[in-house]
Amino acid sequence: MKLCNESVASSSSSRHSSNNKLAESENAAAENSNNMSWGTELWDQNENLGIHTNRGIDALDKFANFLRDRVTIETEYAGKLRRLVKNYQPKKKEEEDNEFTSMQAFRNLLKEVGDLAGQREVVSESLQLQIIQGVTLLSKALREDRKKCLSDGAMLQQNLTTQLSSLERAKRNYEKAYRDSEKAVDNYKKADMDLNLSRAEVERYKNIMTSKIQQSDDAKNEYANQLQKTNNLQQQHFSILLPAVLSRLQELDEKRTRGIREFIIGAAEVESSVAPIIARCMEGIVKAGESINEKEDSFKVIERYQSGFAPPTDIPFEDLSKLDPDSLQDHYNNSMSNHLTMRGTMSANKIKKRVGIFNIFGSNKQRQIIEACITMKNSLTADGQKEDFSDLPPNQQRKKLQAKIAELQQKIAQETNARDGLMKMKIVYEANSSLGNPMTVEGQLNESEHKLEKLKIDLKKYQGYFERANQAQVANNSPQANRNQLQNGHRTSRHSNGSADDHHDEGDDQPDDAGSLSSSSASPESGLGTSHTSLPGSGQGSANENAIGEDAYFETEVEPLQPLGTCRALYPFEASSEGSIPMNEGEELQVIEIDQGDGWTRVRRANDSNGWDEGFVPTSYIECTLYA
Repeated sequence: MKLCNESVASSSSSRHSSNNKLAESENAAAENSNNMSWGTELWDQNENLGIHTNRGIDALDKFANFLRDRVTIETEYAGKLRRLVKNYQPKKKEEEDNEFTSMQAFRNLLKEVGDLAGQREVVSESLQLQIIQGVTLLSKALREDRKKCLSDGAMLQQNLTTQLSSLERAKRNYEKAYRDSEKAVDNYKKADMDLNLSRAEVERYKNIMTSKIQQSDDAKNEYANQLQKTNNLQQQHFSILLPAVLSRLQELDEKRTRGIREFIIGAAEVESSVAPIIARCMEGIVKAGESINEKEDSFKVIERYQSGFAPPTDIPFEDLSKLDPDSLQDHYNNSMSNHLTMRGTMSANKIKKRVGIFNIFGSNKQRQIIEACITMKNSLTADGQKEDFSDLPPNQQRKKLQAKIAELQQKIAQETNARDGLMKMKIVYEANSSLGNPMTVEGQLNESEHKLEKLKIDLKKYQGYFERANQAQVANNSPQANRNQLQNGHRTSRHSNGSADDHHDEGDDQPDDAGSLSSSSASPESGLGTSHTSLPGSGQGSANENAIGEDAYFETEVEPLQPLGTCRALYPFEASSEGSIPMNEGEELQVIEIDQGDGWTRVRRANDSNGWDEGFVPTSYIECTLYA
């Protein structure tokens, strides 16, 4: 809108300057009109001048038609640009891609193209209001002036023709009277010489002669009078009256010519007035293109799709010769199950789901857990996701929860402001009942309080979801989590829902996603990489539990690891993840396991009970000195 206002202001100033230039041109033309005149140079070309002026006005109308066609093209072009921008506006389902710089640049491009369409509309409107209307008015005025000039010229010519006709009649009368007088003189002379005629007869011829001579003299005088009047009128016609009319035609034609010149210049100025804004639009498009950052977009792709899962570790070599013959078949079945489950995880669970989940639970408590899980599954959002977004990878789950928390906090702030406004209104109404009834606000206040309470409950609920998601992520990213993927000769992996599954299944009777029923993730201290609260038959637990059974439990005495060196804490560290231990700056510790590429080093120190505290600390927080 700002660009359009600038264009209108520019067009208005351009119109005033165009009018001033037109007035200056008219004054200059008036000063030079005495140097050359159609009235003196083309006094006998009245008809040709009428044809010329008519063609000139037709040319002006043709120029007006040209401008109208151009305005139509500009309007259609602007409309098509706007439709183009509208058609390529990001759809609602594409809004999630707006975070990428390329999409932001494209949206800015559409905005600039929309501004370009606005400038084409400004050009169209300015040409219509300033140029075309001016050409139309000028053409109409010129045609009226030309018609009046031609009418005045025709009247002058009619007057001259009438006078010439009078002169011609007077001349003919004079010629006839002269001939009659000459004949009367001859008759009188003949009668006077004829002796046979009486004196009375001669006197009659004399009177006739005298009468004819008088008539001849009167006709002569009338002829002389008409001749003088004709000459005077003709002189006035060709020297004053007709030149004035022709000069008016000349001024009319020159005004048309000046108008065409100024209108052409004005049309160009209208185009030039929007050129700076169009140039700014082009600069905006260039700036939008330059704002695209492929590295930033790549990083945002990582942020969007990063699951937070650690890649699988190496598969250990299994020496079958060291296994008991009785356990070979079970080990083979376990290996096939692990292979299938791993393949299902890596291919986004495309393997056919296994049925019979209810057959692996027997107790009432376990059935209650199943019912609770089914209830949670039925608690889905409008877009088909779980309420706590637990069906998403950990990183995506936290982002969704953060966005939901921010949305709820914004709604709470808005509802709080609305409630405060209603409370102030109620106070004002109570102070002055003439302004309104306080009871009308009471219902709105109660509704606002109800909404606010509900929003706070939802906020607390989602904050709890977010806290649990962070705790789960901390557990999943604990120093030992990825190292405990190998246990007792078989491998564990992680499903897309973030739960740890031991892929030592009992066969195809168990579901792939049974691991989601686990109540906790692997801990570094367990050394097993699985939960101790897994449901029986859920596919979780140690290999010994799966191989021997749920009723057998063996404790293995683990010998303490030999130190590989010592380390000194460069910074204090507060243990926040499971399996890590805190340390103070400058504290000396023993290194029992070096960093294996995950950024954690396993250390230990003596405790007050003559034992050892072992755990993981960030490698970047310590300075290691290994034994040779």
